[in-house]
Amino acid sequence: MHPTWIFDLDNTLHNADFGIFPHINRSMTDYIMRQLGLDESAAQALRHRYYQRYGATMHGMQRHHAIDPDLFLKETHRVAELIPLLQWDRHVGTLLARLPGRKILLSNGPQTYVEQITRKMGIDRLFDALYGVERVGYRPKPHSLPFVTVCARERLIPARCIMVEDSLDNLRTAKSLGMRTVWITRQPRRPVYVDLRIGSLRDLPRATWQ
Repeated sequence: MHPTWIFDLDNTLHNADFGIFPHINRSMTDYIMRQLGLDESAAQALRHRYYQRYGATMHGMQRHHAIDPDLFLKETHRVAELIPLLQWDRHVGTLLARLPGRKILLSNGPQTYVEQITRKMGIDRLFDALYGVERVGYRPKPHSLPFVTVCARERLIPARCIMVEDSLDNLRTAKSLGMRTVWITRQPRRPVYVDLRIGSLRDLPRATWQ
């Protein structure tokens, strides 16, 4: 029986560090400055602290400052400004198509962002389902709720799923639920909750499980 592949989006299927993440980070800092009346340095520190603690700045802002999550996502993920910054391996679609089994995308980004980025990359139709943070109750990875929600809605057995991510925190959660895990990284180490470490997505179709 083929597995179900669950993919992250940013820095897994495209290079978000190239331009998209810096732009989003600036937008989040500006939003925090406007909403909380902080200077740039304090806003950057708060954004970073919430990201480190909750896996997403939005969750910290929602929890501690009662912000409207939809407005926050709209203000900080202006897709028309992000599309020109998109950088990805043009073979991603071919690589994904080679993998046997269902494919699902689970991102901490908003649904519109997920849909438009994957459409621009030409890979949206390769996925059986696309999940932005709104579709999992606004709870970002590494919280277990996004994973549990996807498994319930898609009728998945975690032991038959493979999570492909660039984030160790997210992979730790996936492994705790019984999923197999693939870490995309250039780092030489491999934590015990990572089943497979690969240097790039191009290595995935050739990968063998140890």
